[in-house]
Amino acid sequence: MVAKFVLAALMAVVVMGAPRPDAPPSYGPPPSYHAPSYKEPGMPFDFAYAVRDDYKGVDFAHDENSDGHVTSGSYRVALPDGRTQIVTFTADHTNGYVAEVTYEGEAQYPETKPYAPPAYAPPAYGPPTPYA
Repeated sequence: MVAKFVLAALMAVVVMGAPRPDAPPSYGPPPSYHAPSYKEPGMPFDFAYAVRDDYKGVDFAHDENSDGHVTSGSYRVALPDGRTQIVTFTADHTNGYVAEVTYEGEAQYPETKPYAPPAYAPPAYGPPTPYA
């Protein structure tokens, strides 16, 4: 038992006697990695599509074109109130995104009926019918 105590005390003396650094180690700034970047030239494009499904009530379209510097186009959507929203836009690096929103048609709001809870017949309980 005494040997264990002496061994533990000896280990504590060895650990405490180890030299300590006067200042914490200093590290340089972390390396910075930057992906190479370059401005890609604009690519001209032109596309258009339209979807109309009378059964589901879906009606929208989009057309857009670009000369590589200025992008312009429009899109239209049939709104639930019966109107058609038309957005005509241009976008470039100087003016940003500039949109003009117009509406065709008149909004239609159907009359609402007051809520009436359904009428249920009360359950009827009785003895089961005998089989013949």
